[in-house]
Amino acid sequence: MIPLALLASGTFTLITLCYALACAVAPWGRCRKCDGYGRKRTRAGHITRTPCRRCGGIGLRVRVGRRVWEWIAREYRNGTR
Repeated sequence: MIPLALLASGTFTLITLCYALACAVAPWGRCRKCDGYGRKRTRAGHITRTPCRRCGGIGLRVRVGRRVWEWIAREYRNGTR
């Protein structure tokens, strides 16, 4: 039998690697505020003309994992100069 702690750590490692792969392949995700439409929505669900403030009307955002990766790469690059 596999110990529960080993199974949990293996599952966590697999999820982390899959997310890192997703951030490398597709660094952009849909904006959470406008759901990728790039426009604000009314309470009734209608799309307005006003662009979303969070994404600037693009409908996309950079994933958190990609931001972390870029920060680590920038720190490494600045530290080796």
